[in-house]
Amino acid sequence: MESQRGGGGPVDLDDTGLEALAPEPLLTRDYETRPALVYERLRQQHGPVAPVDLLGVPAWLVLGYRESLQVLQDDDGWPKGLENWRARSEGRVPADWPLGPSLEVNHILIQGGAGYRPLRTAWDVALKPFQDPRHPQAKRLKAAVTAYADELITLVGQGGKTGVADLSAQFSRPLPLMVASHLLGFPGSQGDDALMDMWRVLDAGPDAEAALERLLATLAELAALKLEKPGDDFPSYLLAAHPDLSLDHLARELFMLLGMTSDHVGILISNTVVEVISGEGSVRASLSAGMVRETMNRVVMRKPPLVNFVPRFAARNTPLGNYVIRAGDPVWVSPGAAHADPLFADHVASGTAISTRAHLSWGAGPRQCPARELASAVASAGVGRLFERFDHLDLALPADQLPWRSSPFMRGLRSLPVRYDLASAPPPRPWAEEPAPGAAEDVLPDPSARQRSSLWRYLTGLIRGGR
Repeated sequence: MESQRGGGGPVDLDDTGLEALAPEPLLTRDYETRPALVYERLRQQHGPVAPVDLLGVPAWLVLGYRESLQVLQDDDGWPKGLENWRARSEGRVPADWPLGPSLEVNHILIQGGAGYRPLRTAWDVALKPFQDPRHPQAKRLKAAVTAYADELITLVGQGGKTGVADLSAQFSRPLPLMVASHLLGFPGSQGDDALMDMWRVLDAGPDAEAALERLLATLAELAALKLEKPGDDFPSYLLAAHPDLSLDHLARELFMLLGMTSDHVGILISNTVVEVISGEGSVRASLSAGMVRETMNRVVMRKPPLVNFVPRFAARNTPLGNYVIRAGDPVWVSPGAAHADPLFADHVASGTAISTRAHLSWGAGPRQCPARELASAVASAGVGRLFERFDHLDLALPADQLPWRSSPFMRGLRSLPVRYDLASAPPPRPWAEEPAPGAAEDVLPDPSARQRSSLWRYLTGLIRGGR
């Protein structure tokens, strides 16, 4: 068989089975510190698709931009759903595989089969009030983002009007979790303990398994509450759009929204902050001109938070890159690698105020992330408020010495140490200029309840510890 690649000559396709290729481990120390070099080495050795080993399980990693689109835009040829994984069906995936738990929590990002389409339709309906800027819920959400951002920044200011702070731990990570709690309709500050458990799950530490059990139980209780007493929140809207959802299934969907959106948004906020304060003056000028979204688009081109998507599976033996992918083989699309594909990157202009939107950070095709507009709105509002509240922000470490954390899916900063100078008086919040019904009401929980929550004790401890 032959294949054509990038206008060059024909390539003889290799139909050697995945396991027989002895794929090299992907998740190495090199990958954690310098993933771009690992992607490039794989590209040089194998072309746009490479065999890799993911903690003992072989898989295909898609490195090419064109090949990534080919997979993402063909849901029939490259379906999701673990039931399509041949090695798993044959019992060749270890029961204790470290990535198993995150893929076994079946929700909209993982699910395949006939149940996906009605679930996706329900998600689109349930998210629309929060993503349509004309809707009162979207205006209340913007008010909530700004209110939570102000609350976190004010807490940072308790350490002094000037000082040093970790904007990852003290702003970028808690902000989207707090907003997600608002979306889920947790009463008062009840969601704060769940947010701390979500952090433990995302960090995959020794207490992650117990935290996941507690979190799913908490979300199941929340689902039962919304079934009995619906509100103006995402779980209530999702139940209304898909009444057949079981409470267990609803809890899994809420877990996806809480985890995926919050971690993705938190990383995007941190990366955008680094881009602004370490970039040229034109970057800060464009931010002042209201071009936060353009700055974020440039950031996700170079440093996408989601570096590898959850797997898809070949529906049949299919040529891809220089190989034949056999039916049932797992295929992981890597936007982190695809954005660096010379056949794509060389055509993207650099140093311009207007960025390309051809990035794959939110996926592509019929399964593009349903919450992409919501996540972008939260990130841009948070970044905008941050630079409104601080007169000066500067990295406390050189940009090339910032510590990164990598996982099979995400890549973000472990910490973001900055030197800051807090503005004397905060500027008006958005709802003062564009009132929305209920926008400034019940955005924040009761202060005394907040202070008793585990999340707030943790954040307060960071301030005290930094003095």
